[in-house]
Amino acid sequence: MLVGLISDTHGLLRPEVFEAFHGVELILHAGDVGGREILTQLRAIAPVHAVYGNTDRPGEAGLVESIDLALGGLNVHVSHGHELGSPTPAKLRAAYSADVIVYGHTHTPLIERLHGALVVNPGAAGPRRFDLKPSVARLTVADGRSEVELIRL
Repeated sequence: MLVGLISDTHGLLRPEVFEAFHGVELILHAGDVGGREILTQLRAIAPVHAVYGNTDRPGEAGLVESIDLALGGLNVHVSHGHELGSPTPAKLRAAYSADVIVYGHTHTPLIERLHGALVVNPGAAGPRRFDLKPSVARLTVADGRSEVELIRL
């Protein structure tokens, strides 16, 4: 299964996301969405599951605190990360027992394997901040294995 990972859009969906997510079967948004319109636009690509971030309102546009899914033989957890203060792979791995942990909040893209889990921050896809280039990720899960690729926008 091919999954698009996105976070920290803050109300801006860059046109490059449509190309980056071509062929994905599902999109997971790790918070700081910035409005219902972003989710509507993403749903034109594939079904979307989204959590709220520290700049979103809980429950707005169906945003939830966290998502736990079984995909391709793996357990996947999605949350924004702000619930842990300053999220790090070690803090996330200690808090969540999933095989794949997806988060946002820091705006810094990261892929790390830690104690049997794949921890992924796709980076911030929205307005450019902190001199970081916007990015998303594509996650492939199949037969109990996961691979992820960061895509600069």
